[in-house]
Amino acid sequence: MKNSNRLCFACDLKDDPFLIAEYKKYHKAVWPEILKSIKDAGILNMEIYLCENRLFMIMEVADNFKLEQKKHMDLENPKVQEWEKLMWDYQQALPKTNKNEKWIPMECIFKLDS
Repeated sequence: MKNSNRLCFACDLKDDPFLIAEYKKYHKAVWPEILKSIKDAGILNMEIYLCENRLFMIMEVADNFKLEQKKHMDLENPKVQEWEKLMWDYQQALPKTNKNEKWIPMECIFKLDS
């Protein structure tokens, strides 16, 4: 297996039980084009966790993964743009995020080394 690195991000969902249920439903059947774009960018594994309306995304990425390159690839992919527009119906930016930004990087403040 390739060497990997972990990146973690946070985002909020709109605090509406119906919208949260719909969001979860979409993520049980993510569009194949979205899965392909994730893998093509060098993301080896991705998990999203939910706590109330706060999302945490954990990505295991290849050593050659570049976040800026992934952003550029997403902007050039019409299906990814369609998915992102749809997800904005459910998501909301965390306080203090930049304009048009929703997933913001999390800082690792503790790691148990084995």
